[in-house]
Amino acid sequence: MRGSTAGLADTLASGSRAYSALLACADALFASIVVAPAVVTYWKSTWTLMDLYVLPDDSIASAAACATFGLCVDLVLCVFQTQLTEYFSPDRGRLTYYVLSRLCTCVAGAACVGAWRGVWNLLNECTGDNARTLLSTTAAATLSLAALRTLRNICAVPFAVAVDSPQDFFYVPTMFRTSSRETALYVLDCVFSVAVVGSLVVFVWRGSWALLDIFLFPDDPVKSCWTSLIVGYSVAIATFSLQAPIRWVTARLHGAPRLLLADVYHLISFVATVNVWRGFWGMLDIYLFPETPKLSNWCSHIASLVLLMLLNCSNSVLVRGVYIDAEEPAGECVVFPCHYLRLFFHKERTKKRHKRALATAATRKPEIESSMPLQNPEEKV
Repeated sequence: MRGSTAGLADTLASGSRAYSALLACADALFASIVVAPAVVTYWKSTWTLMDLYVLPDDSIASAAACATFGLCVDLVLCVFQTQLTEYFSPDRGRLTYYVLSRLCTCVAGAACVGAWRGVWNLLNECTGDNARTLLSTTAAATLSLAALRTLRNICAVPFAVAVDSPQDFFYVPTMFRTSSRETALYVLDCVFSVAVVGSLVVFVWRGSWALLDIFLFPDDPVKSCWTSLIVGYSVAIATFSLQAPIRWVTARLHGAPRLLLADVYHLISFVATVNVWRGFWGMLDIYLFPETPKLSNWCSHIASLVLLMLLNCSNSVLVRGVYIDAEEPAGECVVFPCHYLRLFFHKERTKKRHKRALATAATRKPEIESSMPLQNPEEKV
């Protein structure tokens, strides 16, 4: 669900400013209206299915089982990402690659949801839902992420869309960016990235969500969900609208001021994100066949995942990797990784240029050959 924009600005810079702004707006709308509801539906349905099937009579054992499964699978996928990239390649056959890679996404998606559900529910069992405790744990986790320069990892759709490209389909950036050749350090890096940074992100989400449950119309679930949805999309519109001026200011700052502005901007986007997620999640609970939870959640689980696969952005359901705050140059550190349509049109333009270059070369080849002087065999000898 996260991503980096390093190098994308130069890659996608093409056409007029108006054209670029139009594509940026289209990407924001696509992420907010299409991808975000599909991803939230996948997470909500998978989470609820685990509530229904994974040791439903023992909440602590259920949470522990999900956390163990999810964290172990996430760790394995992180440690062996290089081998997965080499083995699951389109060179081995596009159909085989597509099927096997999407099966990996299914497993990884279930693991991500399981890890979050397990850590979330274990934290509920350990700390309860007292407002003061929630505030303290959320503040502590937020400050810890800021101190580690990993606060941006709390962001998700609609502010991040992962395109299923073969080059980085299995790529999982780690906290300290160690090489897989340094086996012991690399494994420790993966453990820290998955268990520590990942759990801190869950703490922030869990505390923010629970505080909204407490203070935002707790006696009226319908009103509470609609309010979350309206607030979330209102803040999202404001955040996307402010991206250009914030990027301009950030590009002219250095050091701590630049990092602080980027963190504040990501915190504002998180306010929008958690409200959008909570609003959609509650709506699904209220309106999507609540009297038949198994049928409704299985249908929504399959439909949302298939839709994202057909749109070629199924990896948007995954929470993986650690991205460092303000690691991109200049103002790119506040650009959200929502480049679905821009990447699509960039690839199409690249294909057309390549075809024109081949056609031009094919046309000029006879002319070049005819203009070359003929060599006499005797002179050559």
